Amino acid sequence: MKVTASHPSRPPAEQAVLSGEDGSGTLPWGGAQRPPRLLLALLGDYWWQPSEPLPSAALVALLAEFGVSDSAARAALSRLTRSRLLVTSKIGRCTFVRLSEHAAQVLDEGASRIFSFGRQTQPWDGLWSLVAFSVPEDNRAARDALRRQLRWLGFAPLYDGLWVAPRDQAAEVVGQLAELGISTATAFRASTVPGIDPDGLPQRAWDLEGLHARYQAFISCAQRLRERAAAGRISPVEALVARTKVVDDWRAFPGLDPDLPGELLPESWPRATARELFLATHDLLGPLATHRVRQVIARYSRDLANRAASRGAGTGPC
Repeated sequence: MKVTASHPSRPPAEQAVLSGEDGSGTLPWGGAQRPPRLLLALLGDYWWQPSEPLPSAALVALLAEFGVSDSAARAALSRLTRSRLLVTSKIGRCTFVRLSEHAAQVLDEGASRIFSFGRQTQPWDGLWSLVAFSVPEDNRAARDALRRQLRWLGFAPLYDGLWVAPRDQAAEVVGQLAELGISTATAFRASTVPGIDPDGLPQRAWDLEGLHARYQAFISCAQRLRERAAAGRISPVEALVARTKVVDDWRAFPGLDPDLPGELLPESWPRATARELFLATHDLLGPLATHRVRQVIARYSRDLANRAASRGAGTGPC
């Protein structure tokens, strides 16, 4: 299936920030998110409803809760503004910041994805989605962007240049190919034939053993966190950092676990248990984390502070 670009591809700077590959340094709090992406996550989780801009100083203070220095925080604000993910304005000598409409849409879509992931495994029709592509070395940025998007859609590389997913993702793939301007690609659906050696089965594209271990590690940490929160042994300061890390850890699973049908998975697959713990811990920490966000914003605007609200599993406020 040959495709051509139907609209401009996402600007490289924006793509780098959203993917977390912006070269802006790591965080001392132990999370995988870099400061620009962390700031987007905080705005998407606690300032996803209001349209009013926030003082930039309040956002710098919020990032300080995660050990981000003032200079790194202001660099993150500048980068996100250049990438058109934030919109700035001036009132007197004060700078105010809000999410761009596009950034808000991207964050909403991302929230919908991570909260719906693992909700219910649909019956499988036995067909795999496959995409084969060849992108020249001089167009490495498009190739890398395509690989990121394919992983987000649940694909994994079966062989070099041949990616596979267990669900019908053909339309989404065609859209990504068009957006990136990649025409040397083919997308199709197919089934395996009887008699294939187990080493040649499509599901071997995923490291299921490693993924199982990662789920178990997440479950262990989330269980301890939920128990401490339920016992009232977590402060608002800790709740904000812990809740953000839980979301960051869970966000990785849709790109690692393709939601394989049950008949292709080992017995006692831990996805459902991990999802239950994620939702419970996320919502349990929500009020405490929101309280801390309001405390920080109140240093700069008491009126705006009361408008902060955490996003719940149903994308509504906690």
